Amino acid sequence: MDFELKTLTPARICAEKCDALIVLVGEAAASGSDAVTTLAAGAIKSGDFESKAGKLLSAYRPQDISATRVLLAGAGDGSTKSIRTAVHAAMAALKSTNVRRVLLSLVGLPKADHESVRAAVLACADACYVYSTTKSKPVEQKLQRVVLVVSALASSRAGFDKGVGLSKGLALTREWANRPANHATPTLLGQAAKELGKLPGIKVEVLGPREVSKLGMGSFMAVARGSEEPLRFIVLRYDGGTKTEAPVVLIGKGITFDTGGISIKPAAEMDEMKYDMGGAASVLGTFRALAELQPALNVIGLIPACENMPDGRAIKPGDVVTSMSGQTIEILNTDAEGRLVLCDALTYAERFKPRAVVDIATLTGACVIALGGVRSGLFSSDDALAQSLAAAGDSSMDLCWRMPLDDEYADGLKTHFADVANVAGRAGGAITAAKFLQRFAGKFPWAHLDIAGTAWKSGAAKGSTGRPVPLLVDFLLGQVQPARPVPKKRVSSRA
Repeated sequence: MDFELKTLTPARICAEKCDALIVLVGEAAASGSDAVTTLAAGAIKSGDFESKAGKLLSAYRPQDISATRVLLAGAGDGSTKSIRTAVHAAMAALKSTNVRRVLLSLVGLPKADHESVRAAVLACADACYVYSTTKSKPVEQKLQRVVLVVSALASSRAGFDKGVGLSKGLALTREWANRPANHATPTLLGQAAKELGKLPGIKVEVLGPREVSKLGMGSFMAVARGSEEPLRFIVLRYDGGTKTEAPVVLIGKGITFDTGGISIKPAAEMDEMKYDMGGAASVLGTFRALAELQPALNVIGLIPACENMPDGRAIKPGDVVTSMSGQTIEILNTDAEGRLVLCDALTYAERFKPRAVVDIATLTGACVIALGGVRSGLFSSDDALAQSLAAAGDSSMDLCWRMPLDDEYADGLKTHFADVANVAGRAGGAITAAKFLQRFAGKFPWAHLDIAGTAWKSGAAKGSTGRPVPLLVDFLLGQVQPARPVPKKRVSSRA
């Protein structure tokens, strides 16, 4: 689906030929004598339509309007949240039709700005997303183009470009997270990363078992031992800043399927463990957005990818492994494997001398219990980093919530047989998991996003959400350093 941004007068909107015209209608009624404004005002006055966010009223071939269909969509107070709700509802209503070209008008919303435009683009992309990779008859994407109509191009362009870039990153994230595990193996994930390496500014290196063994990633290798699928350690680089600028490192948990290992999970809903690489998918999607947006900063992406399977070579409860950092780990539960692959990636990140490291993982069911599917869990050893991530969550409507990291939470990880155990008790499980990771992140500002409740939806709406790509992109864009002014040459005052 392609997007276009343009300005049109109300009269031109009425005259524009398209399959469907979506008009966002806010609480503050727009004034004018054009046919669209008159239609909206009449519908509200008669009580057939209200401007509450998400309310819809459709008309077919209305008089004096060239569009085949007109859809009035309530946008409430005109906030970005209301605009997202309105556009999503309108696009969802058109999804099963033969509409190919849509005109989406934000002209009647007096508060519409670049953030409103971004919200509209992302809502369109989200509502129209269809997974079809493993279907025998792929679903045809009939909608080809969405034209966003705004009052002023200058104030809308930045939001439009960001929205388009994000939409491509979100689509890639959802695609790979939704694929079944036999279509998203560590090897295939590495190939997907290499495809990103063809885009401007991105370089990719994919390490296999031999290279990982030489690095001494004993914890990561231990998780992969029970699977027939060879592990992959994926390194992505986006070079948009100067060579001397310290990068931000993103680490995505890439467990392409999680049976729980010897500590095997219940059979019910185990199919959803294909989403256990949601952190890895979000890193791929973020790099896809970076390639589109080309911000002036350096970013490293690290993805430790493997399966967690229960064969005869699999690690057992009670086994002790040695991590890349040299710390030994007693594995009390093989279903707490995400932290075992992430800890070696955190140690690997030290070589980049990063300004900050953020790991992203579908790590604990405990975080789902704590925060549900609304907010991701945010843990950080650095207040400034935590504040930047929380602000990015708010601005992108991809919310997170900071959780505690008191030292006392680490007491449950003590063991007689190694430097640390990989699990504590059930109480505060999301926090003790973060405390485990914190042991390996002492040499840089670090944050951990537990996205177990937000990376996918279950039930009738089962599928990847693409989160937290919007949060990560807003965070990274906020890290771009302002260009330093070039000092003027001194002019001699001597004659």
